[in-house]
Order: sequence, then structure tokens, then C-alpha cells
Amino acid sequence: MVYIIAKFLITAGLIILISEVSKRSTALAALLASLPLTSILAMLWLYIDTKDVQKVATLAHSIFWLVMPSLIFFIAFPLLLKKGVAFYLSLGIAAVLTAGCYFVMLLILGRYGIKL
Repeated sequence: MVYIIAKFLITAGLIILISEVSKRSTALAALLASLPLTSILAMLWLYIDTKDVQKVATLAHSIFWLVMPSLIFFIAFPLLLKKGVAFYLSLGIAAVLTAGCYFVMLLILGRYGIKL
């Protein structure tokens, strides 16, 4: 139980840290947010929990393929905001576009025999 709470606090603390840093420096916050810290933590927790390097490798491989479609969010969201679309609507549209890109990516990967 202590381990689960520690995982939660470390992971949540990272998000809070980035949120707080962004109030002072968006560049530094962007740098922190762009680092694959969440992925690294997920792989670390998976390894600690299972000691299975194959599962960790599979997770890293899957993350690689799914990072690409997630980038559409970071293109669409600021473009929508710059066009004057309301914040929450922009967020929703960008999220839906991203979900669509995930779906397309999974179809493409499946077509080439890449299983995640």
C-alpha cells in the first residue's frame, strides 16, 4: 500500500511541478512536459512491479508508435486557440482529432503486422 501511495505521489507531483513551473516560465515547463517523464515512470513502475524486461520493452515500443499521432494535439490545440476558438472547445476538438489519429495509426500498424 505504501508503494502505491508513493507511485501516486511521485507521478502526481510531477504534473503539479510542471503546472507550477509554467506560471513562472512556459519554456521551462514545456521542456519538462516534453521529456518522456511519464513514460519513464510508467516503465520504471512496470519493471519494479514485474521485473519483466520484455514487458518494459514492449511498452517502450508501443509508446514509440503512439507518440506520433499524439503530436496532432500540439498542432491543433494552439492553432484553434489562435483562431479564437474557445479554450474548452479547442481542447475538445484537439482531443477528438488526436483520438482519430490514434485510431488511424492503429489501423496502419495492424495493416503492416505491427502489434502493440
